[in-house]
Amino acid sequence: MLHQVVDRDTTLMWLRRDLRITDNAALYYALKENSKVLPVFIFDTEILNKLDDQTDARVTFIHQSLSLLKTELEKLGSSLLILHGNPVEIYTSINAKAVYTNHDYEPYARDRDTKVRDILQAKNAVFKTFKDQVIFEKDEVLKDDGQAYTVYTPYSRKWKALCNDFYLKPYPVEKYLDNLKKVQPLPLPELPQIGFQPSSIAFPERIIRTKILTDYHKTRDYPGIQGTSRLSVHLRFGTISIRQLARLAYNKNEKYLNELIWRDFYHMILWHFPHVVNRAFKPEYDRIPWRNDPEEFKAWCEGRTGYPIVDAGMRELNATGYMHNRVRMITASFLTKHLLIDWRLGEAYFAKKLLDFDLAANNGGWQWAAGSGCDAAPYFRIFNPLLQTEKFDPQLTYIRKWIPELGTSSYPKPIVDHSFARQRALQVYSAALGRKPV
Repeated sequence: MLHQVVDRDTTLMWLRRDLRITDNAALYYALKENSKVLPVFIFDTEILNKLDDQTDARVTFIHQSLSLLKTELEKLGSSLLILHGNPVEIYTSINAKAVYTNHDYEPYARDRDTKVRDILQAKNAVFKTFKDQVIFEKDEVLKDDGQAYTVYTPYSRKWKALCNDFYLKPYPVEKYLDNLKKVQPLPLPELPQIGFQPSSIAFPERIIRTKILTDYHKTRDYPGIQGTSRLSVHLRFGTISIRQLARLAYNKNEKYLNELIWRDFYHMILWHFPHVVNRAFKPEYDRIPWRNDPEEFKAWCEGRTGYPIVDAGMRELNATGYMHNRVRMITASFLTKHLLIDWRLGEAYFAKKLLDFDLAANNGGWQWAAGSGCDAAPYFRIFNPLLQTEKFDPQLTYIRKWIPELGTSSYPKPIVDHSFARQRALQVYSAALGRKPV
């Protein structure tokens, strides 16, 4: 089937983190520069084989998004080619005219794309990639001396100074849709055919609620209300365009825009400092002697620490694949500071559970909480879960939703005393870093 659909006249537009037709950079250029453009998606076994949950909700989300995209393309007389395997092996066996795709900044993706480029060039086929999932990338926002920023605030100032309508305008894909390759509907493999089962997790709607964006600065920190956009999973898989959201944020709420800039910032950090994937951004933080108590880590994962705001967050994550951003900071601080458990363990757990898991943002957030990252919370900043609760969930609306047994004998006692844990963290951190105790 593959060779019947893809011949030497076919240009493939390889979808990855951009599961949409509208405002898609690579699709726009593929259609503008070629006729017979066929979108393709590869269920990458190099990624899927590392997932140990057969009902991983992200695979279901991708599958549902592909089904919608396939329907859209078939209304236009084309279809979506969906393959399953190792992309390097697949492109070795394909003889297409060209492959267009959008940049991916993660180390595995960069290595994969280099191999695919080499394979295609050896066949005299074109391989072109474009910026799509961020507003600014790589070296587009640098300090005056040409070095990469490592602190968010000056980066965000430069980002805003550079940003204008050019960077926010959509790609007019619609003008060139006639250049899609005309094919009969192609098959969409069922989840069991690629080794997975449907997830029962409900996904946030693909709807931009402008009222939430307008009020975001007032509502964003309160997990008991719907005060955030819940669009992170759509940004992660590109079912919504970053330019569309950034345009709205630019006009409606600077605080929301700042969150999108954090996203660009962490992608830039990952690009310039790929060592952060496995090691602390600040090398001295790799000297911290983590306790890594397995029972305490298990209690944290399961939402049984005896600290309600922490446990509510972990239970929300386990049940829905989502956790409110304020609570992400609290739970991460608790694991690294109160329990002295290596941030990499927490990062890996979030990577397994989060619908919106994104290596750059997840790594950046965890290193921020642990104090080991660029522009991190200083090591002596330790969130007090009780004060955080009083400030951001005073009526216990969020906590009671996730901990119905609160106040009964079934709810565990605190796993550690806050004052004791705080002092222990300060001593361990300051000794490892060679600082005077705070």
